[in-house]
Order: sequence, then structure tokens, then C-alpha cells
Amino acid sequence: MSLSGRERRILGEIEQALELEDPDLARRVAAINKIETGSDAGYYRARMQSWATTHIWLIVLLGVVVVLLLLLAVITA
Repeated sequence: MSLSGRERRILGEIEQALELEDPDLARRVAAINKIETGSDAGYYRARMQSWATTHIWLIVLLGVVVVLLLLLAVITA
């Protein structure tokens, strides 16, 4: 349900008053609104994919090192 022009104007006045009165709180509210509306969702999704990709490569690398160490142990035994 969309806001009427009058309601949007009143909300804008409230936001301006909040920014003047408590800028830190206004920034935090704006950040929460961005997350809830999904405008920052792509950023968080990209970070999670990057995190997962990094960990997968670390697991693969660890597996390769373990295999190489096992081969070295068999060869030198």
C-alpha cells in the first residue's frame, strides 16, 4: 500500500528533524532501511559467495597437501 502525498511529506519532515536532532541514529535507521528493502542485498550476497569460494579453495589446497604428504611418506618408507 502506497503512501499519499501528504503522508510522504510528513514522513520527510520527520526524517529531516531526526537528521538534525540525532544524525547517528538517522544513519543507523537509513542503513537498516537499505538492508530491509534489499538495496544492499547484492553486496552481502557477493561477500558471502566470496567467503564460500575462498574456503572451498582452502579445503582443496589442504586436501592436495595431505595427499602429497601421504605420497612422500609412502615413497620414503
